[in-house]
Amino acid sequence: MKIFKQYSHYAFLSMLFLFTVFVVGCGGGGGSSSTAIAPLPPVPPTIISTTPMSDDVNVILNKSVVALFNKALDPTTVTLTTFTLVDDNTTAAVSGSVTYNSNTMIFNPTSDLNASTHYTATITTGVKDLAGTALASMHSWSFTTGTTTDIVQPLIVSTYPIDTDLNASINISVSALFNEALDPTTVDTTTFTLETTIGNIPVAGTVSYDSNTMIFNPTADLNASTEYTATISTSVTDLAGNALAVPMVWSFTTGTTTTIALTSVDLGTAGTFAILTKTGISATVGTTITGDIGVSPAALSYITGFGTLSPLLVYETSPLVTGKIYAANMAVPTPAKMTTAVSDMETAYTNAAGRTTPDYTELGAGDVSGMTLSPGLYKWGTGLVINTDITLSGSATDIWIFQIAGNLTLASNVTINLAGGALAKNIFWQTLGVSLGTSSDFKGVALSQGAIVVNTGATVNGRLLTQTAVTLDANTIAQP
Repeated sequence: MKIFKQYSHYAFLSMLFLFTVFVVGCGGGGGSSSTAIAPLPPVPPTIISTTPMSDDVNVILNKSVVALFNKALDPTTVTLTTFTLVDDNTTAAVSGSVTYNSNTMIFNPTSDLNASTHYTATITTGVKDLAGTALASMHSWSFTTGTTTDIVQPLIVSTYPIDTDLNASINISVSALFNEALDPTTVDTTTFTLETTIGNIPVAGTVSYDSNTMIFNPTADLNASTEYTATISTSVTDLAGNALAVPMVWSFTTGTTTTIALTSVDLGTAGTFAILTKTGISATVGTTITGDIGVSPAALSYITGFGTLSPLLVYETSPLVTGKIYAANMAVPTPAKMTTAVSDMETAYTNAAGRTTPDYTELGAGDVSGMTLSPGLYKWGTGLVINTDITLSGSATDIWIFQIAGNLTLASNVTINLAGGALAKNIFWQTLGVSLGTSSDFKGVALSQGAIVVNTGATVNGRLLTQTAVTLDANTIAQP
């Protein structure tokens, strides 16, 4: 009897275990099965661009070497161990110091580089983001010096607000656009200040740097009907160490209103790509892309002109791309990554198209050639043509959204200029299709339903995101 009770106890436990397994396998008895999906691994930091670029020649001798990342780094991982520069003629390491600011690692040589010399810069996987995720793989690039040094001082191209503006919004940021890249370590609250003109009362705020632009962001709204003076000191230098010739000082007066700014279009994970399409990407020799590219649901075979690519990997690389190449048929977890990115792209397109109460409707009857466009929401029930240079003028925090029912056509040799601190990442072109003319210069994020065709020699400072395909022909594409 004792043996029977013991056996019954074990049998009961066994049946209970089997029942539990059955219930879990059936999704809790709901009649549908489910499979646990492993979470995607942490996203490592990515190098967006370098200065000098890979294979550059005639590089000036007194220039710092710079790498811009897509996210903030752990500053303690930015050292002479993780960022090195080597003279390839002698294999000797270059003496210098390494600094970090605004997502940017900077190698500053102790003295001028040697003339007509091949150098290789290397950033190791010891570099980590703030979450502790390391660079996925060691990144090296090479360049060759010329014979000259840079002694040209940087210039301020435009400011926002402009000097003597009499009706600035009280909730603005103040910015200055330079004609060249700056040393980010010289951009701070000591080199860019804002104060009341009467009484010289300092304004509290933070200073940042993005796309050659210094940005002063006040902690609180400015006072109404008050004159302010902005100052940028001569401690600001370019990457060759050349300082601003004289302090830049300008004044503006606030009005009494705040600007109801547009909210940015959230790109989600699509914002990690320079080019993202659903059906394909083709390129020719001479194309250079800074940033990741990808296709989904199309397979890797629909990315052409980039060399031999293997779908067996999580990502691929190409001499044409400073970044990674992804496709829907690559190794796990890339398919899930690409499905999410394309979904985010479609959501962003719908978001941009769904904005209401435009500030400008049918401006120029669909032709804005030669115009200067202020921040805001623009809407056309037709296509949009740009036959001569235009300027988008605003601050570094302003947003432009262009809703275009037809195609966006940028004519050959036409440039979209940015003034006052306007940033390409804050410009969104929601459109049916895009055609960028030969040697044109496009800026912003293209959110297209149809094909994006980038003709010979055209350049893009922005992102090309489309629900069909992108065609490139010896173009330079750099994500902002």
